[in-house]
Amino acid sequence: MQPVRTWRDAVFVIAFLFPALALLGLFIVWPAIWAFAQSLTNRSLTGPAALHPQFVGLENYRRLLQDSEFHASLGKSVLFVLLSAIIGQTVAGFFIAYLMARRPGWQLRFTPVFAAIFVLPLAAPETVAALAWASLTTGTPEGLLNRALSLVGAGPVQWLQQYAFPVIIVVNIWRGITFAMVFFAAAIESLPTSALEAAMIDGATAGQRLFRIVIPMLRPQILIFLMLTTITTFGIFGLVYFLTRGGPQNATEIIGIYVYKRAFQYFDIGLGSAASAVLLCLLLILGLYYVRLMKEQV
Repeated sequence: MQPVRTWRDAVFVIAFLFPALALLGLFIVWPAIWAFAQSLTNRSLTGPAALHPQFVGLENYRRLLQDSEFHASLGKSVLFVLLSAIIGQTVAGFFIAYLMARRPGWQLRFTPVFAAIFVLPLAAPETVAALAWASLTTGTPEGLLNRALSLVGAGPVQWLQQYAFPVIIVVNIWRGITFAMVFFAAAIESLPTSALEAAMIDGATAGQRLFRIVIPMLRPQILIFLMLTTITTFGIFGLVYFLTRGGPQNATEIIGIYVYKRAFQYFDIGLGSAASAVLLCLLLILGLYYVRLMKEQV
């Protein structure tokens, strides 16, 4: 990358970066600053605090520390990210992409058919996907899953009442595994075939080639995807809300739904903003950790 040497080069660079920086500041930096500022007040959507909010300092954060529902929602979010994003999307998406990728000594038949099937979740908007899964998992005998169970003399099962948390994990895996598969497939296709061919000549098994050559060479890409999927899954809202609205009995109340309920159902903007500020700090720490791991690869 060439350094900026003249003022004309500087103006040229700024002109190209300004639209992106303006959008970043308008839709990310400014809302984050506004949320932190509101977290230090008792702002509400109703009552006197709606018109004349007062500064309360760290009172909202003290309330969060004493709120067992906040602790529970944070724990559910961590488990949700671990099972659906890290294990489900990253691990499963990587192995599916590895099976579908062309490499020395391996060619999966009907790859375009499998690729089209796995890309289908991206074609459905989030709301449509949630409603489709709500129809699949309905507890009535007419639900598709219950109809399948009836063929073997079982069911019906109240999926969204008895197994709500496992259902949202499966739905999020289904929703995000497509991007993981495309991302890792492109990374695997870019690997030099000479290393794999040399390993085959030396007698390395398929497992040895995967764990000793492919995964170490793709470690930077794996870390990038882990960072992206972890951050986006922590902030997920619509897919879970349209399916369960955080129920039953808060069983699926992840941190995004907790913030929404406190701010827009209980009208406590200050507390909801404090919870979102805590989440932002956790994601920043996590993002910095991933960036540090990636720098160690350079």
